[in-house]
Amino acid sequence: MLISHLFHRHHEPTSHPDVVLIGAGIMSATLGILLKELHPSLKIEIYERLDVIAGESSDAWNNAGTGHSAFCELNYTPQDEAGDIDISKALKIAESFEVSKQFWTYLLEKGCLREPKTFINSTPHMSIVWDENLPYLKQRFEQLIQSPLFEGMSYSEDKEQLKQWIPLIMQGRNPSQPVAVTRMELGTDMNFGALTRALFAHLETLADVRIHLSHEVHFIERRKKDMHWELEVVDRASGQKRTIETKFLFIGAGGGSLPLLEQTEIPEAAGYGGFPVSGQWLVCQNEAVIQQHAAKVYGKAEVGAPPMSVPHLDTRIIDGKKALLFGPYAGFSTKFLKHGSLTDLPESLQVDNILPMLSAGLHNIPLTKYLIDQVLQSPEDRLEALRKFVPTAVLEDWTLEEAGQRVQIIKKDRDQGGKLEFGTEIVNSADGSVAALLGASPGASTAVSIMLDLLQRCFHDQVHTVEWQAKLQEMIPSYGLALGKDRELCGRIRKHTSAVLGL
Repeated sequence: MLISHLFHRHHEPTSHPDVVLIGAGIMSATLGILLKELHPSLKIEIYERLDVIAGESSDAWNNAGTGHSAFCELNYTPQDEAGDIDISKALKIAESFEVSKQFWTYLLEKGCLREPKTFINSTPHMSIVWDENLPYLKQRFEQLIQSPLFEGMSYSEDKEQLKQWIPLIMQGRNPSQPVAVTRMELGTDMNFGALTRALFAHLETLADVRIHLSHEVHFIERRKKDMHWELEVVDRASGQKRTIETKFLFIGAGGGSLPLLEQTEIPEAAGYGGFPVSGQWLVCQNEAVIQQHAAKVYGKAEVGAPPMSVPHLDTRIIDGKKALLFGPYAGFSTKFLKHGSLTDLPESLQVDNILPMLSAGLHNIPLTKYLIDQVLQSPEDRLEALRKFVPTAVLEDWTLEEAGQRVQIIKKDRDQGGKLEFGTEIVNSADGSVAALLGASPGASTAVSIMLDLLQRCFHDQVHTVEWQAKLQEMIPSYGLALGKDRELCGRIRKHTSAVLGL
């Protein structure tokens, strides 16, 4: 747990903050506000290598903006060889998104956030399958609808109904092709870039919070005399170096977290590696086409495809304007960040992670082949994939745009030697003085739950005080309760958050 003297304030220069957060994304913003709500006198400094907030994975154009609630993402409900569907991950993610909505509702009611429509908008979430996949979707629906978290989900194979729900997808489709769809009206479109910037705007108004853009952390080590963390930070504009000392360090730098975590040399980080996957979108330029679609529609991933490559046709509201995206098309780059370096992957290799990474590669040859095929795609190949969703699509209406860069987790595995993970994971030291977030999807949508988990790990004693428990329940009314097991509570909380968030 975190050393107790973290909370004994010292009147020292700002180079000795209580907390340092690396990365100006949704994770650091969420953790920063949670800590200031729970302990207002903490001194916090945030360092971001770019000159903008939310310039990497949190940016609206760099993620799906789904508000990952597992309503439509079929990769969260895998089916095994026996035909059984595991919905446990979907239930966990759906509840986590409800936790996020409660936290944002609290901040809106308190006046810390304004104008919810700048970052969250009602957009139906739909799953679509065709041909031999219909029984899977029907079985998935029948299992999910049992949970209060999926109350209101509907299922249809009726072509006339589908033409009303998704006219663009049904137009020009072979009338004899079996198609099935599930629909959740409660779905949302998220602009996590706008939300992150709003959260940081609030953080900037708080006492003892300093945000440093264009500042890159080059070196991290632990001081022997007091076990504090010492960071060398470089101002990228001036080249000036400064040394920062802190008692608690959070590394929330997206794809850049792994190299920084390795520098801490904590034993808990041994064996971790990263596998970068890039993405691209087809963005519709034809306003008439854009207006024909008003939903997020997810299909099934191809065999060997990473979860972030599940094909989907997305209505987006970005900076107040409606957009239509299809993708993402996967790619490969040795960069760990969209604005990173081609040497990121080779420089991350260490003695303790080479074997897990090689082993994971050998066990994921279909993924490697899939990525190579994606990189070699022609515009016509991409159009062919789009036409599975939009049969009437023409190439002239769509332009290819770069999406975000993700680094999937590779970790030691007793059976395989190395294992590729597709979720997110907190890695923290035994004493809780440093923590890093690794991985990708569902990420931003579950940021509040992830940071609550971090508080349990790194601030265990403080979390269980009467004061912190009361504050956590004020911010998140379902804190400590299971929404998925209480239909009345789930309905009541959703009614309130929807009213405040304008959903």
